[in-house]
Amino acid sequence: MSETRKKRQHRYDPASEEFQKEEFPFYWLARVHGRYSLAMEKALKKAGVDIPRWRILFILKEEGHSSISEIAEHAIAKLPTITKIVYRMKADGLVDTQTSAEDGRVTVVSLTEAGWNTITRIQEVTSALFRQSFKGMSEAQINRLNTMLETIFNNLPEH
Repeated sequence: MSETRKKRQHRYDPASEEFQKEEFPFYWLARVHGRYSLAMEKALKKAGVDIPRWRILFILKEEGHSSISEIAEHAIAKLPTITKIVYRMKADGLVDTQTSAEDGRVTVVSLTEAGWNTITRIQEVTSALFRQSFKGMSEAQINRLNTMLETIFNNLPEH
């Protein structure tokens, strides 16, 4: 590897003398996540939900039903936190829970009609944000972005 190429790569490494925050991918990931979270909180407020509830609802929308531990895994959240949120959502009538027929230690979560109705409201209030976020990007670019982010995710340690 040439010396110039090595020097260019070092500017991404926070331990390097050549490091520049604007060249650090996690700088941009954190900024995108922060701005996205603020915009999502504002949009979701109109539907009467917050980001953790949105994540759970959309995990269940895609999966049909999931155990609390599967939801925690997909949401990248701690099991006790997801458990508390699921039971609050159950009290609000958004989800239902039942013991798994295969394993009595597992709680399975599914959407109620009110949960499905909430998903519809969420889609209505967040659609413009998603379109704006990816304005000017082709499907191929979005797919490439997802592939790169998945690679970074898989390279990071689990805990």
